[in-house]
Amino acid sequence: MSQPLATGKPRDRLSVQRLGAGWRAAAFALLWWVVSDGSMSSWWIGAPVVLLATLVSLKLVTPFSFSPVGFLRFIPHFIWYSLRGGMDVAWRVFHPLCPIAPTLIDFPLRLPSGMARVFLANTVSLLPGTLSAELESRVLRVHVLDGNKAVTPELMELERVVARVFGIALPADDASDRLS
Repeated sequence: MSQPLATGKPRDRLSVQRLGAGWRAAAFALLWWVVSDGSMSSWWIGAPVVLLATLVSLKLVTPFSFSPVGFLRFIPHFIWYSLRGGMDVAWRVFHPLCPIAPTLIDFPLRLPSGMARVFLANTVSLLPGTLSAELESRVLRVHVLDGNKAVTPELMELERVVARVFGIALPADDASDRLS
């Protein structure tokens, strides 16, 4: 949503921050509306909470781009990976031999540092059978239930989908380096 800083002048940064503040306030207001079950009488405390949350987020979270279309495309991917991961975990639990071989893998990241990486790490943790163990400067360490399963291609696909959510063009790299 927000445009990249074209000139880097303080005036440009201010306009980007105002635009970001509006979106953040709208998101927090929507969250408050959902949490309060749409009760209009709750806004006497909700409005100050939304204002405070917006100010705190502006202080703590740097502006980032966000693509609503990319997010809408992310949702079916997340549902599909969740269902597939849940079925895989259930199969392993009920299998008489309980075929698990837990291990940690290092996934080299192409996403730039910031919100997109955190979003990817949290998404990996939400998917059944995987857990983000550590987010380093260029690597995401992931705990998987089966080290024999090729997880890296799925993580590469998830990284690509997350990049679209944040409107990021991933740098091209040699996929064979990441699959080894």
